[in-house]
Amino acid sequence: MPHSAPAIVLFAHGSRDPLWRAPIEAVAAYIRQHHPERLVRCAYLECCAPTLAEAASELIAQSAQHVCVIPMFLGTGRHAREDLPALLAQLQAAHPAVRFTLQPAIGEDPRVTALLAAIACESPP
Repeated sequence: MPHSAPAIVLFAHGSRDPLWRAPIEAVAAYIRQHHPERLVRCAYLECCAPTLAEAASELIAQSAQHVCVIPMFLGTGRHAREDLPALLAQLQAAHPAVRFTLQPAIGEDPRVTALLAAIACESPP
């Protein structure tokens, strides 16, 4: 059965250190808990799995017809500006019946900026 809401891929750089992935995976766990109707996967550019293609394939296998990729970067550097659009073009070619959309880097959302500023301004314990 197709899902009406877009499936979500939280796309991050990746690291060999498994602790580095914890915050990204915590966001996915939060989405699963608070929005159980949404399909969500993490994906990484390098150093760990799954890749964007693997995560998208998992979602498509679960009947996702629209996949929204969220770059979990503070800014739009080379990965978000060049690498990610090229990967999305490959995905679109491989899955022409699926709609892929790309959000801006998460750190460029004014809500994230405000939250980071609020945290930075808190008094230390």
